[in-house]
Amino acid sequence: MRRFWHKITENLIPVFRRRLSGVDALPQLAVLGLLSGLFTGGVILVFRLAIEWPLEYFLPGEGSESFEELDILTRAILPLAGAVGLGLLMHNLATHDRKVGIVHVMERLNYHQGYISIRSALVQFVTGVSTVVTGQSAGREGPAVHLGAAFSSLMGQWMRLPNNSIRTLVACGCAAAISASFNTPISGVIFAMEVVMMEYTIAGFTPIILASVTAAVVSQAMYGSEVAFSVPPLTMNSLLEIPWIIAIAIIIGVAAAAFIQLVDTTGRHHHRPVLLRLTIAGLLMVPFAIVVPEVMGIGYDTVQFTLDNQLPFWLLLGAGVAKLIITSVTIGLGMPSGVIGPTLFMGATLGGAMGLIAAQVFPDTASSVGFYAMLGMGAMMGAVLQAPLAALMALMELTRNPNIILPGMLVITTASLVTSEAFGKKSLFLTILKSQGLSYQNSPVIQALRRVSVGAIMDRSILRTERFLSREEAGKILKSEPKWLVVEGSSGPTALLPAVDLARYLEDTKPSANSEQEAEEETPEQIDLMDIPANRRDIAPVQYQATLEEALNEFEHTSVEALYVQRHVAPMIQRVYGVVLKTDIESYYQYRRS
Repeated sequence: MRRFWHKITENLIPVFRRRLSGVDALPQLAVLGLLSGLFTGGVILVFRLAIEWPLEYFLPGEGSESFEELDILTRAILPLAGAVGLGLLMHNLATHDRKVGIVHVMERLNYHQGYISIRSALVQFVTGVSTVVTGQSAGREGPAVHLGAAFSSLMGQWMRLPNNSIRTLVACGCAAAISASFNTPISGVIFAMEVVMMEYTIAGFTPIILASVTAAVVSQAMYGSEVAFSVPPLTMNSLLEIPWIIAIAIIIGVAAAAFIQLVDTTGRHHHRPVLLRLTIAGLLMVPFAIVVPEVMGIGYDTVQFTLDNQLPFWLLLGAGVAKLIITSVTIGLGMPSGVIGPTLFMGATLGGAMGLIAAQVFPDTASSVGFYAMLGMGAMMGAVLQAPLAALMALMELTRNPNIILPGMLVITTASLVTSEAFGKKSLFLTILKSQGLSYQNSPVIQALRRVSVGAIMDRSILRTERFLSREEAGKILKSEPKWLVVEGSSGPTALLPAVDLARYLEDTKPSANSEQEAEEETPEQIDLMDIPANRRDIAPVQYQATLEEALNEFEHTSVEALYVQRHVAPMIQRVYGVVLKTDIESYYQYRRS
C-alpha cells in the first residue's frame, strides 16, 4: 500500500501540477473547485457555530441576535470591552498580521499571487467571531470570505500548485464562503468574479461554480435549504411605481457614497496606534448601542422584521442612518468588521422607510414594504461594492422570485451610477486599498498573464553544463540534442547558450585529418563556453509556480534576457526544469489573443 501511494505521488501529482500550469486545465481545475467547496463549507460552518453558540447561550430571548433585549448597562459595556480587547490583541500583532477581510484577500491576489498564511486565517477567525459576539456593528460575510480564500489558498500551497491555480482556488474559496453564508450559490460565483477577481473567464467559471455549489450543499446539510431571510411573495403592483423606485435608487446611491466617503475619511488615521483607534471606535459605539441597539451585531433580525413590515418609520430611518454612520466610522478606524451584512441592513431599513412613505402617499398603487426593503438591499450592496450583477443575483436568490428582476435591475444600476458617476466613488474595497497606498491591476493583459504559469510555455529542451568542457564532453552533450545549454557558475546558472552555437564552434575548430598532431598542439584542452563565439544570454531564476505576470516583472527588475525555471526539491537543491525568454511570453499572449 505504501509503495502504491508513493507511486501515485511520484507520477500522478507532478502530471497534475503540469496540467494546471496552462489556462485550459478544466478537469484538474474542476477537482480543485470541488475540494475547495468541501473544505470552505466546513470552515464556514465552524465559523458560524463559533458566533451563534455563545450568543444563543448568553443573549436573552430567542436566536443569536437579540442584543436589543440586553439591559442598557450591558449594551454599553459589551462593545467597549470588546473593542479594547480587540485593540490589545491587534496591538501585540505585527502590522502585516493585522490585515483581514476582503481587502486583504484582494491585496494578496494582486501583490502575492493569492498566497495567504495560516496565521492570517487564525487572526481573521478570532477577530471575526469577536466583533460579532461583542456587539460591534459588523457582518460575518467579509470574514467568511477571508477564511474561505485563506484555507483554499493553503490547500493549494500544501499541494505545491502553480500560482495561477492558487489564484483560482482563492476565487473558489470566496464564492464558496458567500454561498455557504447566504445559501446563494449563483451570487457566490458572481461575487468572486466581479468583486474579488474583477474578471470573467470560461476556465474560471467551472471550478468556481463547483466550489459554490459544493459549499451550499455542505451548508444545507447543517441549516437546511432556506436562504438567509424568509422573504414574503414580492411583486411590483404597477408601472406607476417606477419613478418612486428611481427616487429610492438615488437616495440609496447618495447613502452609499456617504458610507464610502466616511470610511475613507476616518481611514486616514491608520497611522495612529491601533489600540487607540479601536478604543475610540468602542467609545463611539456606546451611545449607538444604548439609543439604537438594533445596530449591534449583524442585525439580520432587524432586516427580517423590516421585510415583514413590523417596524415603524422612524425606527427604520434611525437604524439605517445610525448603522451607516457607526459602521463606516469604526471600519475606517480599523475595526476588523465585515461590511456586506451592514450594507444589507442599511439597504433594507432605508428601503423599508421609503416603502412606508409610499404606502402613505399612494396607497392604491404602492407595493409592500418588504418589496421596497429588498430593492434597498440590492441597491445598497450594488452601490457600495460597485457590483451590480452580484447584487442582482443576490436579490433573485434571496427572493426566489423572477418578478423582482425588472425593478431590481433598475434600482441597482441607478444606485450604482449615482455613487460612481455623480460622486466619483469606486467600490469600497478599492477605496480602502487606495487609502493604504495600494492599487488593484485588472487590465486585460495582466489578467491574461496571471492565468498561466511559466511551466506552460517554458522550453524544456535544456541541459545544464559546466563552463569548461573538453571537446569529447562537448560532443557527448550535443548527442542528446538540447536546444539550450544552461552554463553553471560558482553560485548557480550564469548564462544561457544556444546548443547550435557550440556545435558550430566545434565544427569550425575541428582539426584536419592530415595535421592531427599539429591541431592537438594548437587546440586548447578545454572549451570555455563563456569565451567561444555564441549568442549568450544573461539569466535569472524564476520559480516553477510563478505566473507569466511574475516572470515579466522579473525581466523588468533584473534586465536579464532569459529566465531559468527552478523548483526547490530538497534542502539546498534547486532543480531546473526549463527556460523562458521574454519573446516567449509576448508570443504566447499574442497567440491567445488572436
